[in-house]
Amino acid sequence: MEPIVATYLIIMFIALYMLSFFTILTIKNHKKLLDAPIPKKNYSISIVIPCYNEGSSIEGNLNALLDQDYPNLKKIIVVDDCSTDDSFKTVQKFAKKHPQIMVVQTPKNTGNAAGAKNYGAKFVKTELIGFSDADSYPAKNAISRMVGFFNDENMSAVTSFVPVRNKNASYLAKIQSLEYMFMGFFRKLLDFVDSVYVTNGPLSIYRKTIFDEVKGFDEKSITEDIEITWNMLSRDYKTAMSLSARVSTEAPTKIKPWFNQRTRWGLGGLQAISKYKRMFFKKGLFGAFVLPFVAISIVLSIFTFMFSVYLLAKSLVVAGLTAAKSTAYDAPIFNFADFSYHPSILIFYLVVLFMASMGMYFYILKKTKYGEKASIKRFFNMLFYLIVYGTLYPIVWFKSIYRYIVKDYKW
Repeated sequence: MEPIVATYLIIMFIALYMLSFFTILTIKNHKKLLDAPIPKKNYSISIVIPCYNEGSSIEGNLNALLDQDYPNLKKIIVVDDCSTDDSFKTVQKFAKKHPQIMVVQTPKNTGNAAGAKNYGAKFVKTELIGFSDADSYPAKNAISRMVGFFNDENMSAVTSFVPVRNKNASYLAKIQSLEYMFMGFFRKLLDFVDSVYVTNGPLSIYRKTIFDEVKGFDEKSITEDIEITWNMLSRDYKTAMSLSARVSTEAPTKIKPWFNQRTRWGLGGLQAISKYKRMFFKKGLFGAFVLPFVAISIVLSIFTFMFSVYLLAKSLVVAGLTAAKSTAYDAPIFNFADFSYHPSILIFYLVVLFMASMGMYFYILKKTKYGEKASIKRFFNMLFYLIVYGTLYPIVWFKSIYRYIVKDYKW
């Protein structure tokens, strides 16, 4: 067997294996995807919001939190990280009308969200502590759909489903809307094997005693929400995700901020893998599944991209040489008789993967959009997401790896 064919088959096998794994999880748990346990007690909770130059957006977040239907939300703590605009004054003015809101300011700028979050956590005395980004908008029942998971005494953290709020702002935002939809759905599937490996920034809730046990967020990590989740999982605590707790957020609408955001996410993931590499293949789901799953996903993504570039470059070189030779001998450059139209196992695998992906897409659309209808336009957006966006995304990993090597951990 030729090396190229063998490589192609390996990639297809891994892709089909992972798709089959998630399909089985979906079939087995399809009735429980949107479930939210009823709380056995009225857990007290406080929400901390880190704020740095967020004066223009934070009022929307605060109004959404004030409108929550959960009865035991004790405090909303806004932590201003020494903003350079009028954010602190804006929030103070807003808080005067709402005694539930507490506004504090860090002694000096911490330089990252983790520092502001940890500072705010010092003022929390409730059973649960939540964190929400200033540009996020929790649905009215978001907290209510999350706290019931803490009926399990071993539950350390619960995260929410994050749809894109500004999906019509640009085509990039529209594609990210699909991406967030997929990320949320597959994260929920991992919940069924106790392997939710990231608690997002828009809204995640933690058991305060366990949060204190792991010493809060790692301020050296550029993605503190990944690191704290791995910290909890490494101690054999559980994490969960509520697909029915919706918290919309603003996605980047231009390439540069999008690229910077994704590079930071990738860099944070590499930091986490490095920090917890000792746990690889150790006892427990974290070492036996979560770490290998994340690492293999990254490696496979990069390898598939490089393999695709190699095949494309080879095809272009062959086409160029063929064209030059055909021109020299005054022969036709393209001859359809040279193309093979016979079915092969390679084409079969590709068709199966594509059809299965489409089937999964329409199912996810139904579950995460609450019945929103599919359309031809969305179908072509999906094709762009799978073929173009998904193919080119590994470029982000090259920048993340470079920043990791040179130790560029700036936010």
